[in-house]
Amino acid sequence: MISLRQLRYFIEIVESGSFSRAAERLYIAQSALSRQMRELETHLATPLLERGPRQVELTPAGRTFHPLALRLLQDLEAAGELARQVGQGQHGTLRLSHSSSVPLGTPLQTPLRNYLERHPGVNLEIVQQSSEQQLADLQEGRLDVCLLRLPVLRQYPGLALQPLYREPLLLAVAAEHPLADEAEPIPLARLADEPFVSVPHMQRGGLSYRAAELCLRQGFFPRAARAVSRKTSQLQLIEAGLGVALVPASMRAIAPAGVRFMALADADCDSQVALAWRHDATPLSQGLVEHFRQQLGAG
Repeated sequence: MISLRQLRYFIEIVESGSFSRAAERLYIAQSALSRQMRELETHLATPLLERGPRQVELTPAGRTFHPLALRLLQDLEAAGELARQVGQGQHGTLRLSHSSSVPLGTPLQTPLRNYLERHPGVNLEIVQQSSEQQLADLQEGRLDVCLLRLPVLRQYPGLALQPLYREPLLLAVAAEHPLADEAEPIPLARLADEPFVSVPHMQRGGLSYRAAELCLRQGFFPRAARAVSRKTSQLQLIEAGLGVALVPASMRAIAPAGVRFMALADADCDSQVALAWRHDATPLSQGLVEHFRQQLGAG
């Protein structure tokens, strides 16, 4: 069998032009180099080099063999470098998911751009899913890293979940809504009779669950509008005048023109975005997790 050592020695002899110079550059004895070349030629059953008094020349078989051997070594070196990058989390494809209530604008846009600039060998496949579906897919290995809004109601033993940052909640209303003209922050208690286009599901957490939690502190549960949605389509329902909702400030960037955002007067009217990943995350996944944590102050 041809060894990688023999291929490297053969290429070095061709590039150096002589056995003596090749031996010096390889830091081996010339006799050892000659022995390796004899074994290579014996295995191929044909001479590759013509030994002259001052330099060596390639035989016709050697001229054919040389570029193929060189390409093989280059491919092996490239394969080794690629394997190293994958092993160190510098190359590959990451499957990133985010909730619809976690748009990839501020404050996530800059960390994402910085990550891709610093890791040219990494690609991101980004999908949007509910928090519950994200965690289920993450548990089953169909996702690598998730961005979701707390709280989550179901715990998965194989997953790590860490709060990433807090974000203020705002009251979203239609431009024609009476509250849209208010100059002062709106107390939650004034929303007791308002229809909400987003209400919590008994088995799901996320933004609507957090909004209901805040309303319950003021003695009421959000009254469901006739049309409800847990997705960003709730912004279109608000614009149509079908109800109101408590939404994170980052959703202003994706809202239609007919929606107004009002500050809330009550304390702690915010929500948390969290990062989720597997305990046995690959170096590639772990690298993205650490990047988010450092960039957003959660490290």
